Amino acid sequence: MGIRDLSQIEVAGRRVLVRVDYNVPLSQGQVVDDTRIRASLATIKYLMEKGARIILCSHLGRPKGQRVPELSLKPVAVKLSELLGKSVRFAEDCIGEVAERAVEELAHGEILLLENLRFHKGETKNDPAFAEALARLCEVYVNDAFSVSHRAHASVVGIPERVPAAAAGFQLKREVDYLTRALEAPEKPFVAVVGGAKISGKIEVLRNLISKVDKLIIGGAMANTFLAAEGLSLGKSLVEDSELETAREILLSADERGVKVYLPVDAVVAEDEEGRGMQEVSVSEVLAEAAIYDIGSETVRLFSGALSEAGTIVWNGPLGLFEKPPFAKGTVGIARAIAESSALTLAGGGDTLSAIRKAGVIHAFSYLSTGGGAFLEFLEGKELPGIAVLKMKS
Repeated sequence: MGIRDLSQIEVAGRRVLVRVDYNVPLSQGQVVDDTRIRASLATIKYLMEKGARIILCSHLGRPKGQRVPELSLKPVAVKLSELLGKSVRFAEDCIGEVAERAVEELAHGEILLLENLRFHKGETKNDPAFAEALARLCEVYVNDAFSVSHRAHASVVGIPERVPAAAAGFQLKREVDYLTRALEAPEKPFVAVVGGAKISGKIEVLRNLISKVDKLIIGGAMANTFLAAEGLSLGKSLVEDSELETAREILLSADERGVKVYLPVDAVVAEDEEGRGMQEVSVSEVLAEAAIYDIGSETVRLFSGALSEAGTIVWNGPLGLFEKPPFAKGTVGIARAIAESSALTLAGGGDTLSAIRKAGVIHAFSYLSTGGGAFLEFLEGKELPGIAVLKMKS
């Protein structure tokens, strides 16, 4: 990585501010899914054992610089206390006198969670005054939130620029290590599975992956644009007409590099998202009044065969409208095929993780990334601001 991790820095007795990702779903003032909170526990427990004075900061939702009671992190402090079996203090603000007093009261090994960073506009704007106010709270900065490391926000880049020492938390280090290994030194054959609705949001991902993979599997509604680029008529299916030439360029580039591209050969079509008139047809036989909502069973077999001998698999984006029961079969089938592989398997993005949960194979993957946007930008080959600043500090 070229950056220090937490074990390489002195933290005993010091005020350590950790940027975590506690952007978790809440319902009636309670945490519904604590996956992201659990991901931070290794770093927090290490700091507790070392006797650090632990300050946690995170955003929750999009309050746009306003104090929104429903987006308070207070319920997260309650859940974190339960998971640690130790009381977690809570500060009603993340900067100013309230936060500073709460930090001063921390004993060695104690934990304080600050209120939602995005209650202040300065967070997303990386306002110097806001970043300085946060930096005053600590002597050491730790980034353990890969999912926001593509954002040049105050808590991601502003604080580490202003403190004496900065390092990567264990969760961030693990995530970057896995992704770097997959993209820079993959066990061959390297297979990428890219799905989702639109090609326009993943053009750079596809271009970067083509320079690295041996096989590229394209599914979801974005595959429609590639099929249309090859001259097929797809009825009412979602097709990005403005990206047809881009699709042709990507297919040509893959061919020139010897990358085998797999597109759907059959599909589940229907008259609407409720499944009226649903049937499985060849992609060359889509009727004018129908639209594609999932890959067909022959495509599942084709894609599964391409995945069966892979050494490394990276997956982002569902292969159909899996949220609707009639159209979940294809995505679930591919999730299970990847899970059964002996390859190093990485998947990222909220929809992708939801599909893996639906398939019941979440524990069969080598690594799952909760950072959708950061995951995509890493796949594009970009250096994330949050990682770049840690390299600079190292």
